[in-house]
Amino acid sequence: MAEGQMVLRMAPLPGAELVQRPLQLYRYLLRCCRQLPTKGIQEHYKHTVRQSFRVHSDEDNPERIQQIIKRAIEDADWIMNKYKKQN
Repeated sequence: MAEGQMVLRMAPLPGAELVQRPLQLYRYLLRCCRQLPTKGIQEHYKHTVRQSFRVHSDEDNPERIQQIIKRAIEDADWIMNKYKKQN
């Protein structure tokens, strides 16, 4: 596997495989939030995304950034599947 590539089993929205930079991740996760069932749930996860982005904003290790991106997409997948199963 080439350096910087991620392996994703199943992404919550199309385009996850294109996410390579933090700003792309941020936009992607906010698009995921729009798919959630209620305004309250959407706002909760938008707040979480924004907080996480701020917490990691000073990260400069490229390897760590890729780990964070991979984990965030996996978590988004889990959350999206959780709410799909409830509906």
